[in-house]
This record gives sequence, structure tokens and C-alpha cells, in this order.
Amino acid sequence: MLTLEPALRRRARRECAGRPCKLGIALAGGGPLGAFYELGALHALSEAIVGRALTAFDVYVGVSSGSFVAAALANGFDTTEMGAMLIRDETTFAASPGMFLQPALSGYLQRIGQLPRALGSIARQYARAPLQSAWPAAVRSLMGMLPTALFDNKPIESYLRMLFRSDHHTDDFRKLPARLYVVATNLDTGESVAFGDRAHERVPISRAVAASTALPGLYAPVEIGGKHFVDGALIRTMHASLALEAGCDLVLCINPLVPFDASRAPRRRRRLAEEGLDTILSQTFRALIHSRMNVGMASYRARFPRADTILLQPDRNDEQLFFTNVFRYAGRHHVADHAYQSTRCDLLAQASGLSAVLEAHGLHLNERLLRDRRRSFSTAAFERTERVRHTGRRLDSALQRLESLLAVGARRTRHMPARRRPPRLAAAR
Repeated sequence: MLTLEPALRRRARRECAGRPCKLGIALAGGGPLGAFYELGALHALSEAIVGRALTAFDVYVGVSSGSFVAAALANGFDTTEMGAMLIRDETTFAASPGMFLQPALSGYLQRIGQLPRALGSIARQYARAPLQSAWPAAVRSLMGMLPTALFDNKPIESYLRMLFRSDHHTDDFRKLPARLYVVATNLDTGESVAFGDRAHERVPISRAVAASTALPGLYAPVEIGGKHFVDGALIRTMHASLALEAGCDLVLCINPLVPFDASRAPRRRRRLAEEGLDTILSQTFRALIHSRMNVGMASYRARFPRADTILLQPDRNDEQLFFTNVFRYAGRHHVADHAYQSTRCDLLAQASGLSAVLEAHGLHLNERLLRDRRRSFSTAAFERTERVRHTGRRLDSALQRLESLLAVGARRTRHMPARRRPPRLAAAR
């Protein structure tokens, strides 16, 4: 589903004279599902929008799992490279599903060590008042034994540190060619913090992303500067206002999580309440963050009347996306390609209005490519591989020709009479 919000008032030509339009990308959270949906949608945008590569935008904003993708784009990793790393396992930086699901063993062991003390407290309370119900006190004591997180997010941070510190990339906000904002929530104050602004630009990007993706209950809070930070989506869903406040003329927004409307799904017959606790919690979380995002998007036109925004989201009746297991490689590829195809359809359906908005910023829409039904998320990877092979073959051929020419020249020089040799060669002999 694509929503166009054209500017209420276009900037006067004299205001834009002498400077290129400022472009931004804002990515909301949504766990692994959200990251792979955003990857597929961005891949479709990168092919269809001509005039500026997505890795050459001016401002990037990422919340929760969206911060992972936004940080990679700001670091120069395009969608094809991210697909190779996160889905196809084709590079040295491949990310296995197990990296996201390593148990937080240290937290478990710490809580187990406290179990004798908790049981002793329950026994003493019961001994003092055996006729009173000790169940509430027991529950309170045992709740304190639960670990703060199910999974360990340190492997994720280590992976990002290795990725961003590789050749031609950086783990330093200040060294990026564009502005990057990674949004997290201060656990002690409940306030949002935008890592990458002047007050927080010294924090490593990998550390900031680990904090922004620390969903409470799944991952432990991340300590930065003596404070603890958790998932940035707890306060706001997308934070596109950061890009608009930075002066962007056009912001591409992607929100991967919307409430599922089972009544509109073509094949689903069971009610969501019958699907289990995880489905109920997922639907509740989606409804909460989606309502907040709608409130924020509605305010942008009034607050930033000279900026255009384009919002991409899944359809409310998209049951394939809602019920896909993204912790399997097959599930990852399915979500990315599904988002890619859905986004292509949305772009083509609104090509007329979208083209008018893009052209105002020196961009245009490649409708011919959007009509090519043979394309898939993997097409670009295949095309890039073929280009690399073709370039390699041409380079090998050129080197062979150069070696042949050098060999011929050397033979002619050896058989040339001394008086006819070039002065430098004769002097050398």
C-alpha cells in the first residue's frame, strides 16, 4: 500500500537554485520480519527510481530493526549487497539466523543462582503466616527470578562492528558522508534519543543499532554512557520528523507492520484468537504502533508543508506476510521477494502521481522496468554477478592482449640492430 503526501506548498525555484534537492529515508521497526520487508521494498525502489542511488541520499533515520537497514544504507551497502549478506549467505559477512537467537545464558545462570534465596523467602513468609495465602508473595518472588532477556544481543553488535569497520565503511557517525539517526529509548526516563545527533554522535554506530533493536523481553537493555537503552519503537514508530527537520525535500518512509484484517483475507477461516498467544501479541503490538504512526504522519503536512512524503506499508489483508517464519532462510527470501513484488505493484498503480512528485526533485520513475513481470528480488543479484563476470572476462582479455604486445615489443627490441635501437635502450645496454 502506497500513500502519497504531496507538499502543500512547493519551494520557490529561487530557494532550490544552486543546490540539489535533499532526500531522506525513514525506516520503522518490526523485528526480523520488518527488516526483510524493508529490504525487499527498498530493492524495488532502488530499481524503479532513477536519478539518485538509495545509498547517496542525504539523511537516514532508523528505528529498531529499521536502524539496521538504515545504517547499512548510510554506510554504502546497497540492497543487493544486503541481500547477499542477510538472505543468500554469499559473502564473508553472511548473517546466520542463529545469530539473532543465541540464548542469554549469562542472564539465566545469574537468575538460577538467586533461586535458593527466593525459595527461602517464600518459606519464611509461609512459616510466619501459614493460614494466610502465600501464593501472591510466592508469585512476586518468582517473577523476580525471570531473566531480563531471552536472547543475547552481543553477537548482533559484534557482527555490525565487523561489518561497519570493514574496508571503505565506518562505525563512526561523524565519518559518514550522510546524516544518520538511530533512535532508541532511554529505559530510565522513557524518552527517545537520536544517536547520530551532535550530543550522541561519538557513540559507535554498531552500539547504537544494538540499543535501538533491544526489544524488551527478547534482548537485554544496552548500556551507553552509564544509561540503559531499549527499542526505539516504544515511543515513536518511524521518526520521519528527524529527516524533515533536517531540511529534506522528499522522504521515503517504510512501515513494515500493520494490523492484520482477517475479515478481508481471502483464504483464512480461523479467528486470530485461535492461532495462539504469539499471534495475539503480534496483532496487539501491530495495532499499537500503527495507530501512533498514523498520528505522526498526519501531522507532517502541517508541520512541513514544503516537503513531500511517500509511505509504503503492507496491505492489511496480507496473510502471507503476517504468518511467515522469518527465522528460516526460506522465510527470509519469501518475505523480501513478497515485499519487492508488492512494492512494484504499488509503484505502478500510482505511477502518474508518483512521477509528478519525483520529477519535482530531479528523479523519475522507470515504468518500463516495473512492467517487467519476470523480475524478482534475486534478479539484481544475478545481473550483478553476470556484470562482474563480464567485467572480469574483459579485464582478462585486455591483460592478455597487453602481455602479447609487450612480448612482441621485447622480441623486436632484441633483434633490432644496435644503431637502430632507441637511444635509451642502447645506453642501457
